[in-house]
Amino acid sequence: MLYNRDISWLQFNLRVLQEAADETVPLSDRLKFLSIFSSNLDEFFRVRYPQVVALSQLNKKIQLKTSVTEDIAAKVHAEIFNQLEQFGYILKQQIIPCLEANKIIFYYNKPILDQHLSEIREFFLSEILSFIQLIFLEGNAQQEFLPENNKLYFIVRLSYDGSAVLKYAIVNIPSDKLPRFFVLSPVENFNYVIFLDDIIRENLHRLFPEMQIESCYSIKFNRDAELDLQNEYSGNLLQKMEKQLRKRELGAPSRFIYERGMPKNMQLFLASEFNLQFDEMFAGDRYHNLKDLASFPVFDKALSYDKQKPIALSFLKDSGNIFELLKKQDILLHIPYNSYNPVLAFFNQAAIDPAVSEIYITLYRVAAESHIVNALISAAKNGKHVMAFIEIKARFDEENNIRWSRLMKKAGVKIIYSLPGIKVHSKTALVIKKSPDKHNSYAILSTGNFNETTAKFYTDHVLMTTDKSITLELLQLFNFLRNNNEEAKKNIEFNRLLVSQFNMINEFEKLINEEIKKAEDGNDAFIRIKVNNLEEPYMIKLLYKASEAGVKIHLLVRSICCLVPQMEGLSENIIVRRLVDRYLEHSRIFIFGNDEDAKIYIGSADWMTRNLHHRIEVCVGISSEVQRRQLIKYFEWQWSDTDKLVQLFPGLQQHKIENTNEKKINAQQNIYNYLLQQS
Repeated sequence: MLYNRDISWLQFNLRVLQEAADETVPLSDRLKFLSIFSSNLDEFFRVRYPQVVALSQLNKKIQLKTSVTEDIAAKVHAEIFNQLEQFGYILKQQIIPCLEANKIIFYYNKPILDQHLSEIREFFLSEILSFIQLIFLEGNAQQEFLPENNKLYFIVRLSYDGSAVLKYAIVNIPSDKLPRFFVLSPVENFNYVIFLDDIIRENLHRLFPEMQIESCYSIKFNRDAELDLQNEYSGNLLQKMEKQLRKRELGAPSRFIYERGMPKNMQLFLASEFNLQFDEMFAGDRYHNLKDLASFPVFDKALSYDKQKPIALSFLKDSGNIFELLKKQDILLHIPYNSYNPVLAFFNQAAIDPAVSEIYITLYRVAAESHIVNALISAAKNGKHVMAFIEIKARFDEENNIRWSRLMKKAGVKIIYSLPGIKVHSKTALVIKKSPDKHNSYAILSTGNFNETTAKFYTDHVLMTTDKSITLELLQLFNFLRNNNEEAKKNIEFNRLLVSQFNMINEFEKLINEEIKKAEDGNDAFIRIKVNNLEEPYMIKLLYKASEAGVKIHLLVRSICCLVPQMEGLSENIIVRRLVDRYLEHSRIFIFGNDEDAKIYIGSADWMTRNLHHRIEVCVGISSEVQRRQLIKYFEWQWSDTDKLVQLFPGLQQHKIENTNEKKINAQQNIYNYLLQQS
């Protein structure tokens, strides 16, 4: 028995929406949770919705021949509709009144004060007009118009005085070029914020001086984001990727959103004009792309979470040589609670250290202005051998990765691109220092990307080590990525590392079976796993088997969870919980056994089909007793949260954990306090 992955994902996005409704969350951060919800939904329509519709249509054709009768598309529609209704209520009935209580007036479909009309006109004429484009959809065969993905537009119905003939025009809303929100002059100690959209609406008559505006409605397209590479890797892969990326923004529509209240005849006209199907058309509010709420102006810092200063480990504070420190002990960082500076120091010092001869790294998503990639470029210019495996098929980061790959290649970095049919999702790096009498190797294995921007708000673990059993195996992996030799693959053996395409599934199966054996022998058996997504059917089957044998299983799954917990005769020993808070839970931890004898791994792999079967992922076993205790403590803090944690039940219900203490336990705050004390 499995949950549908798309319905499960939508339940996760509902949990994000609940944070926007939570009055204990600072007001500016409630707006950010609305932004995250909106951004997530856009991605769902670009990535998953086309498949949902295709499968639903396929099911209808084969319904008489199979037992598949469930209409997932209808369930998806209903769930999204309900969530969008909640979104509108939270924004308009809860957050906007709270803004007003804090002397911030948000012009959200509100009449504009006379005092602001001249200011709005000046904004339009001086800052906005140069970005405006007009496209007439009728009577102008010279102009072909195809709306781009996630861009905002008005559809304007026009007429000439005394004429019954209607014209339709498209006006762009240049939110990709200009701020989405403009701050207007205060009135009676109230701050005022207006949408870019409404500044343009108020000045539409200036764009059509000889015509009458009959009506105006906002529209937006989401387009299918899947790239059609067909596993072709001959020729110039970068050129193929860039060609497909240009097509992506003009790909098949997956959702057309129109402002609620648009007349049926205008809807039919647009459906004909843009070749839209009924199940691609959705009524929305007056404003689209509300992911832009993340950039809503901040007037008072008290309306946001207090910034937590990243914790520097005491023995790292005054170190000018990260490699000398690593010779003495391994380092385990808990990001973003710990400072990310040791990771930056690792690459920065490697770039200039005369003894460093080789640097190897896998890159999946890097920062737009990456200090790490700049360090690799400097290292190559300093005469070091630098090999970077860069995954240019990383969805929505392809352009950034292509740009960096070109800059690195120009500097002399040896670039290895995507493997056929496989994404390299591991987050690993290796530095080799040579001296006349010996070689020393230094490794980084992380649960998150080498990205100093996301390291500020993604929770991850970073292991830095000189353990030879790890560094030698990591070098084997880099040699495989460099050569991509299937014959050589047969001779590679991993023990300390779990690597998908090699031993990962078998080792996880072995670890689960060890706990099953303990339970069958009458001993305590315990499995604790923290992942972003749990979907792979075979791994779920193994967890069901363990539950039936009496193994106690605690799962922290942030997003997609296809496993059905607490079903009698199947999973009554499995509890699943989900944590959504100020930081995005991103780390993966695997704990098999009770605390004193637990086998613990961290790594890049979620338990999804794509991760375990179609990617290169790496997990590493933790041997240090101190680090093992930290990771168990970390997991238990999160498991015991009574503030932001919800528990999943059969039927996809998710309920807050009951608080039996006088004070709520907030895991993220407690982890920060604990690590601060430890430092």
